[in-house]
Amino acid sequence: LHGRGDNMSAWATIARDLDRLFASGDLKPFLAVMPDFPSSSKAGYYVDSAYTGADYPAEAVETAFFNELIPEIDRVHRTIPDRQSRAVAGYSMGGYGALRYLLAHPDKFMGAVVMSPAVYTPLPPSGSSTREFGAFGKGSQLFDEATYQSKNYPALWAGFTAAKLKSYLFIASGDDEYANPLPAETLNDIDMEAHLLYTRARRVDYLAAELRILEGGHSWDVWRPAFIEGARYLSQFLVLEK
Repeated sequence: LHGRGDNMSAWATIARDLDRLFASGDLKPFLAVMPDFPSSSKAGYYVDSAYTGADYPAEAVETAFFNELIPEIDRVHRTIPDRQSRAVAGYSMGGYGALRYLLAHPDKFMGAVVMSPAVYTPLPPSGSSTREFGAFGKGSQLFDEATYQSKNYPALWAGFTAAKLKSYLFIASGDDEYANPLPAETLNDIDMEAHLLYTRARRVDYLAAELRILEGGHSWDVWRPAFIEGARYLSQFLVLEK
């Protein structure tokens, strides 16, 4: 899942890495799907928006992902249509989406690679795009606090653990993420949010978590090596042959 403002072509570098890793035998081959989500001016955060204002047309992105995209992939390609053979990855806004999809739909995915995740807790900082494009809006409001909190990962723990499905989470961030100058929002720095996510996730039943901090900022200098290591980590548990 791509980040805010990007599209599926942002993953071109990773596609070449996957080809190399498959050819060398370092990874067992799998089908990599790199979807494009232009909703809410490419700031849809992979959720179903309840915003009804005219500024940014909202769409049911999450519903489309599970009710249309995944079934179409399974119909067209030679897949193993089972959670044990399916994982999700994303960076920045896509990191938010990957984490949400793993926790809210554990019956669909066995693991996630979550890179520089925009998973601000308990609420996003004042300048975050989560507040600007209606993804977490309600009615005519571009941003609704209760809507945001109901969709973010702390609200998903109970439902995830109730499913009792073993899952794996690989979290990565750079050590040079943007440092918010506002004292009240320093804990919303993405590298700090990654640490908080890991600290919380490792205490959740049925969830194994790993954390990596790499040299670099909010860029592919971090996401490329993080994705490669994350893919290797999840490949230990993915069922890729039947």
